[in-house]
Amino acid sequence: MKQLLIFFALSSSIALGACGPQALTLAETLQALDESALENQALTSSSGTVEISTHFTIGQAVEAAADELRDFIQSQLPCAEISVEGAKLTVEYGVHTGNCTFHGQTYSGSHSVEIVSAQQGEIEVHHEWDALRNARVEVSGTADVTWSSAESSRRVVHELNWIRLRDDKQATGSGDRTQTALPAGILEGIGIQGSRQWSSDTGDWNLDIDGVEVRWIDPVPQAGTYELSTPFDGKTATFRFERVDEDTIAVTVESGRRSFTFHVNKAGTVTEQ
Repeated sequence: MKQLLIFFALSSSIALGACGPQALTLAETLQALDESALENQALTSSSGTVEISTHFTIGQAVEAAADELRDFIQSQLPCAEISVEGAKLTVEYGVHTGNCTFHGQTYSGSHSVEIVSAQQGEIEVHHEWDALRNARVEVSGTADVTWSSAESSRRVVHELNWIRLRDDKQATGSGDRTQTALPAGILEGIGIQGSRQWSSDTGDWNLDIDGVEVRWIDPVPQAGTYELSTPFDGKTATFRFERVDEDTIAVTVESGRRSFTFHVNKAGTVTEQ
């Protein structure tokens, strides 16, 4: 999610007044910004193709669901070459002319989608990416997405490798998240609970996600907490989100014994409080 880039840009202020051994330095904060922004770009790229793969009717045979999904993807992305074998689709983006952009991401590379189950209460889809690219990152790996009708939620478990195209920086990551629709519905946004982890040449990183609510129209979450564990001698940073009004969300950044609060409006403008 692109909001992480804003969060860690804010956290560079920690270095101006942080004291105590557990506070991030400016250099460490900037490294956290770079690592987290790259990890976020990888998830944004793969998540966009997950979203387009949810458009099939529940309760039918998996083969029929795959055919329905093929037709939908072709209608949205005429650039793609799509083949179907049983309940598995293979999508090659950018083979044909025409639109290859969905939810703001323009794709190339390969993506396979296997509908394991399309039954009510048993929906499961397996994803595999091979050199999937947008303008910033290349992603390969897998994800399993399952829906629970009883809980009105879906679980996403991923294992990914990614490469930043401008400098070939690489990392490997995984995650396990539960997503639910906000009270006003999925068109407004989602709630997220879970964790993400990744490893790169700088070390091991871990992000815990607690009660986060994200609206599509906002640049940052409107509620919940992020806890980032860094490879820097056990140092951590905490991000807390709270809606102030329709246009404004308060973001509180804590590291060591210091904390800073910022207001972020819909346009992404940041004001320190």
